[in-house]
Amino acid sequence: MELLQLQYFVTVARLEHVTEAAQSLHVTQSSLSRTIARLEEDLGVPLFDRNGRRLKLNDYGSRFLQRAERALFELAQGRQELESLSSLEPDTLELAVTAASALPNILQAFRQKRPDVHFHVQMLTTREMTDCLLRGEVDFCLSSPSFAAEEIETRIVCNDPLLLAVPKGHRLAGRSVIALAELEEEWFVGVKKGYGTRDLADSVCRAAGFTPRYVYEGDEPSRLIQLVEAEIGIAFIPGTAKDSRGAVSYLQVDNGRLVREIALLWHKGRYLSPAACDFREVVFGYFAGLQ
Repeated sequence: MELLQLQYFVTVARLEHVTEAAQSLHVTQSSLSRTIARLEEDLGVPLFDRNGRRLKLNDYGSRFLQRAERALFELAQGRQELESLSSLEPDTLELAVTAASALPNILQAFRQKRPDVHFHVQMLTTREMTDCLLRGEVDFCLSSPSFAAEEIETRIVCNDPLLLAVPKGHRLAGRSVIALAELEEEWFVGVKKGYGTRDLADSVCRAAGFTPRYVYEGDEPSRLIQLVEAEIGIAFIPGTAKDSRGAVSYLQVDNGRLVREIALLWHKGRYLSPAACDFREVVFGYFAGLQ
């Protein structure tokens, strides 16, 4: 069994299509098919059910995929550790977030401490974030809600209440506290389903007897305040994202369940470089300062 076979197998298993996998790997379809066939021959069992170019993992393939991903993960961690120890290149942090409201302040504080470190940030759904973390593709996740898995370390760093943002001219703008039942006839702007804040708000509203009606659903939480200012709709906004400079009023919601947990997560088996450890301490320190 060769390393190349494992790499090809994992890519095909994730895409379940020979053409797409070959394009992703920059190899010919015939070469990819031969490599997978040799791997199956070495293992003595088929890993896929085949339907033309479309492949679907069978039970053998699903079980082997877990082992293959773990093996590639450990090799990648070994490479990263050696690169960090030998200082072959500047440290780069891979970050994934669903809770992005505090991120600019966190990155600013981190850059002041470690100006030599680069970072790459992805805005993902909770499911996408979980997959990336388990595959070792990111160093840290800043997530709301938090989630747990055997291989993941989870630290709750903040309990962040959701506020209701309304335009200054809205009928509720002069209020300081609002009950959810009063919002049944309103139109909302929000992020798409799958993001923690949206799923939490929808769940709590349904428990209160109604389902919010959305006139806008997007994947950029920072855009919501602008839409509220433009009187497109009202929005549930995390307290950490409150911006009192605009033409928006913020109301407390009289419901103790409308509070999101913000968690920092990392893979227990992933090598953490000195830069990664510094970033973790910056995150802990930032949220401790909000208490």
